[in-house]
Amino acid sequence: MSTELSDDEKRLHQLGYAQELSRTMSGFSNFAVSFTIISILSGCLTLYGFGMNTGGPVMIVWGWPIVGLMTLLVGLAMAEVCSSFPTAGGLYYWSAKLAPSHGPAWSWFTGWFNFLGQVAVTAGIDFGAAFFLNALLDLQFGFSATPGHTILLFGIILLVHALLNSVGVKLVARLNDISVWWHIVGVVFIVAMLAFVPDRHQSADFVFTEFVNNTGWGSTFYVALLGLLLAQYTFTGYDASAHMTEETHDAARSGPRGIVMSILVSLVAGWVLLIGLTFAIQSYDGALGSDTGVPPAQIFIDAVGVSLGKVLLLVVVGAQLFCGMSSMTANSRMIYAFSRDGALPASKFWHKINSKTRTPTNAIWLAGGGAFLLGLPYLWNATAYAAVTSIAVIGLYIAYVMPTFLRLLQGDKFQRGPWHLGRWSRPIGVIAVIWVLFITVLFMLPQVSPVGPKTFNYTPIAVLAVLGFAGLWWLISARHWFTGPKVQGSEEELAAIERDLESI
Repeated sequence: MSTELSDDEKRLHQLGYAQELSRTMSGFSNFAVSFTIISILSGCLTLYGFGMNTGGPVMIVWGWPIVGLMTLLVGLAMAEVCSSFPTAGGLYYWSAKLAPSHGPAWSWFTGWFNFLGQVAVTAGIDFGAAFFLNALLDLQFGFSATPGHTILLFGIILLVHALLNSVGVKLVARLNDISVWWHIVGVVFIVAMLAFVPDRHQSADFVFTEFVNNTGWGSTFYVALLGLLLAQYTFTGYDASAHMTEETHDAARSGPRGIVMSILVSLVAGWVLLIGLTFAIQSYDGALGSDTGVPPAQIFIDAVGVSLGKVLLLVVVGAQLFCGMSSMTANSRMIYAFSRDGALPASKFWHKINSKTRTPTNAIWLAGGGAFLLGLPYLWNATAYAAVTSIAVIGLYIAYVMPTFLRLLQGDKFQRGPWHLGRWSRPIGVIAVIWVLFITVLFMLPQVSPVGPKTFNYTPIAVLAVLGFAGLWWLISARHWFTGPKVQGSEEELAAIERDLESI
């Protein structure tokens, strides 16, 4: 049996797992998943209104490359570890293997923060898609942008994404490949229309230096830091390339490349989009007070007219729908792997594989259901979307940096994969850890003043709730039985699992 195995399957066996998922994705498709989840047409535009109030043009335009470069360092550090351990578990598996002591505890908390961040980013993406779709429906059919309508669309979008993911990874991979070109061509089309159609544009001085503070806070520096959320939220989800490695050919190289290239391409294309959109603003206050509830939608309409504005909105909505589908894919694979090792309640149920599609169907529906629950507070709290995005950033980045920190502790003991950073590994890792500590504190702070029931940032509550639940469960029970990632058996047993799957 061993002579028939591919190099990917041999490495997966060395890590203790059978090839249960269908390994059909190319390196490009692996990159496409992360690039689609980063989705500059989703993150950049759904939080654009937040950026207009929190720092304005100068922070929108300059915050992007600053955050992008710091994110690239985080991604490089992650990619090096991914090359060494190409498994669907990703971050929590890495922590277990890299921890010098108490590996199960490191793995446990990395996994729970990753779970929180994955669910929150799925919620944030599909919630943003619901905002923009509601704006388009309002313009076309008068379907007003109320919280109730937005939540309804949010639920429908999550349902569609769960159904698409349940069909199988081949369909998802094909749609992700299309998504890459949709995003790139879409950005070029939108920026071209905003550049050539409007009769007038904002000045370069306005775009690159204008500061706006509508938060109620008096400190310019504090508000400028809060404005980094627009970029940092967009640069999330690239751990998807790691979670999809068990379904990717040449995983030890394709996974790391997918992480790094998704950040680099998004960094360039996203900056072009933000600059183009900011130059095209016709009425700053009019965009913020738009009846659609979506400032970019109003900017489109003011700049190019209602008909063409709807076309641009349609391009954005399409990109956001691609993005949400990919996010649910990555989220479900993380749930599948975490439950494979018994770390979630009812793990046997969430780990179950659909024998026909070779996909973790139950995990897919948990990802969708959890995301819907996170978005529900929008019915009562208008700042809920910003809080969801903060939760996504904090949950994911804590999980991102824990294995990086542990890799630093290992020093020369770390066994590199075929893709590595060489002598740059340590300085890049140190900067990545410091950056994540900084943004973790920053995005838990109040975003609007005065702080009240409708302006409260509930990010700390959500983070502490998950940390408290995971911590109490660990102390009371899990520390006695959770030993980190479980291997599925010997070489012969792994081969038997794969034969059973193939015979179904």
